[in-house]
Amino acid sequence: MEIVEASGLGLRTRRGWVYRDVDLTAGAGELHAVTGPPGSGRTSLLLALAGRFPHTDGELRRRGPAALGQVARVHEPDPTLTVAEHIQERLLLLGPVPRRRRQLVPVAAVRARRAYRRDAFAAAIAGAGFTDTPLDPDRYGRDLTPVERQVLGLVLASLSGPNLIVADDVDAGSDAPERQWMWAALSRLADQGYAVVVSARAVEPGSTAITHRIGDPTLPARTELTLPPAALVAPRAAQDQIPEVTA
Repeated sequence: MEIVEASGLGLRTRRGWVYRDVDLTAGAGELHAVTGPPGSGRTSLLLALAGRFPHTDGELRRRGPAALGQVARVHEPDPTLTVAEHIQERLLLLGPVPRRRRQLVPVAAVRARRAYRRDAFAAAIAGAGFTDTPLDPDRYGRDLTPVERQVLGLVLASLSGPNLIVADDVDAGSDAPERQWMWAALSRLADQGYAVVVSARAVEPGSTAITHRIGDPTLPARTELTLPPAALVAPRAAQDQIPEVTA
């Protein structure tokens, strides 16, 4: 089933194009990677696909809710909370899965939300398929490595049982073994039925990700885009309850 469909998608401001002419269709169980040079609009595109940022050109359709993983300066760990506290807080804010939605939410997410009083950390990590990650439940957000921040973001995103999960710069700050592990973990996440769209500098050789390169070197370099306050994420309690949008 197709979860997100972008056709000729673009964002143009008074300073020029941020990205343009993007065609991307991601189905359930698929991993897609958006690559491109610095300033090519990868972050803005991901936020648009998730319904968190506007676009000015083209058409965008998404089926079901979307959730953000790690997106620098937009959706990041709280430096004062531990990993376990992040998970417990998110589960408390989400609450139990309504009976009418249980058939639409992955079984792992339902189990994690039921288990938050007993062992939320173990249930959430297992539900995302990341049991081989060395993520310390007592480690504070301010002390997480780039890879650990990505893992925590993906685990938190999976808890709401979205159709689409997006994450930005998944290979930033990582060495070769960490990149290999990350791309394998992203594939396992997609195998659970999520449509997963991430951005990266490059896709690891051997990855199952479908690659989309954006950014035309013949276009003039754009200046840094400032995100308007209204375009950023919703309040924390509602971050993962994104309505379906059609543009």
